[in-house]
Amino acid sequence: MATEVFSPIEGKVLKITVKPGDQVQVEDQLFILEAFKMENPICAEQAGVVKEIKVKENDMVKAEQVVLVLE
Repeated sequence: MATEVFSPIEGKVLKITVKPGDQVQVEDQLFILEAFKMENPICAEQAGVVKEIKVKENDMVKAEQVVLVLE
């Protein structure tokens, strides 16, 4: 079952630290979001495999926007 990973806040995607096909565990870093002049690491809340990444580095995202999908 696929799980969507959302941006918790509005900001800029500084770095995506995974790629499609990567196996991730709980608390593994998925991407870094810059918001309010701070770098915020966003980590996996569950284990899975990265199925799809829906944004690119330097993209602006809104709060609750889907950033990637885990399977």
